[in-house]
Amino acid sequence: MESELELRFEISRTADYIHRRNFTRVALQFPDELLKDSTKVVSSLRNKLCSLKASHGGGDFEDVGLFVMADTTFGSCCVDEVGALHINAECVIHYGHTCLSSTSKLPAFFVFGKSPISISSCAEKLLSYASAAGKPVLVLYGLDYTHVILDIKEALLEATKSIVSKSKLEIHVADVICSSINPSENSDSHSVTGGLSGFSSQDNDVTALTINNYRIGGLTWNLPLGSKMEDYLLFWIGPENPAFANVVLTFNGCEIVRYDATEDHLVTDFSRQRRILKRRYFLVEKAKDANMVGILVGTLGVAGYLHVIDQMKELVTRAGKKAYTLAMGRPNPAKLANFPECDVFIYVSCAQTAMLDSKEFLAPVITPFEAMLAFKSGGQWTGEYVMEFRDLIDLSPVEGTKPSEEARFSFLQGGYVEDHNLQDDGSEETEGVLAMTNETQKTLQLHDRSHNSVVKGIAKSGAEFFATRSYHGLDMESHNPSPETFVRGRSGRASGYDDERSK
Repeated sequence: MESELELRFEISRTADYIHRRNFTRVALQFPDELLKDSTKVVSSLRNKLCSLKASHGGGDFEDVGLFVMADTTFGSCCVDEVGALHINAECVIHYGHTCLSSTSKLPAFFVFGKSPISISSCAEKLLSYASAAGKPVLVLYGLDYTHVILDIKEALLEATKSIVSKSKLEIHVADVICSSINPSENSDSHSVTGGLSGFSSQDNDVTALTINNYRIGGLTWNLPLGSKMEDYLLFWIGPENPAFANVVLTFNGCEIVRYDATEDHLVTDFSRQRRILKRRYFLVEKAKDANMVGILVGTLGVAGYLHVIDQMKELVTRAGKKAYTLAMGRPNPAKLANFPECDVFIYVSCAQTAMLDSKEFLAPVITPFEAMLAFKSGGQWTGEYVMEFRDLIDLSPVEGTKPSEEARFSFLQGGYVEDHNLQDDGSEETEGVLAMTNETQKTLQLHDRSHNSVVKGIAKSGAEFFATRSYHGLDMESHNPSPETFVRGRSGRASGYDDERSK
């Protein structure tokens, strides 16, 4: 009989996945909250692999090397392919919360975890609220509740039999896209195997044709012919986490209710989450006034990230602005403060880590979708919000993105402004360094309005901005080209160096 740890981390299923594919070097990726269990998981998984090897008579199966990965460079919800390739891993076993973003090179196997939940209470509250709402229901959930979805489906089917006399009740439950990903076996990174069977429950069997397929946060579902997402009540099972925030922002026109399994109650007030959209619209307007844009690389493993980075470069360049690509791991205010020349940053990352609260940052951080609204000529926000940058790949940002010769109205400055075309043809560089210096003095004006404020003017490039800074880094120039002789330093401890003791 399997122990609680073996059931929680799905040791048997994981060992079978490794054994059937004959992997010999496997990376185990743990988030910070599960790292304390990593040694037990490795020991249990190794024992199970040895048992499988013995049951098959040894054969040609080699010993499997298991490597624990922690403290990922980017978000822990994404598969850390770069870290796994450093140890020449053949696959990655991902534990804990995940965004199920497609990988680029390595196959990945996901262990979602098993969060506790009261199945009967969840089904009862869902039916009670859905009956009062009088709308069809779409059930979405955190991936850590995948293990109970079939049980919840059975409970809903049993409960609907007792309300046959009441109004028609339509319930749909989303499917999990996959439990494993292998990019070499799937030409379409979205089409992966291992999906769970879903269901559509009504008083009568539903055989309607489906034409619209939706995907978000590792879930997928189809809608009947003629239906829209706004027609459905979204019932979320799980905590208020980035996956839920992704649902609220993406389907901001839907009525949403959340079942908190920990507290066993329903939450219907999401005004705070929806207020985020107002701030995002403010950031879009602020980005329109930007001159230099930094593109932050927030992932090195999600399929299609290089294409989106190139797409953002072309978008910014066509808008007449300067673009700089920066790779620095997880962004924070201190890191981005090293690039004060950038007026705005575009964060290319997975959907669940792309939205940063940039209130403490010196410059706003926006998503690729917001960048397309800000830098694409004539782009207007209709209320639709796209978190997955892969959904933007098919869109063409090139058309109509050339800077307009007409002035546009800036809501932040309260007047009409002209966009500066910073993409010069290089003719000014032929006049030498003196010409660039003179141009810098004209374009950059620093006004000391107070002791703590500096107003930055318009710079054509990061080099021009750097030329006006008072500090340019450590001065390594020396008048004496010959190397200096070695000088013996102080020895001892900081509490009392040797020369101090002798005094």
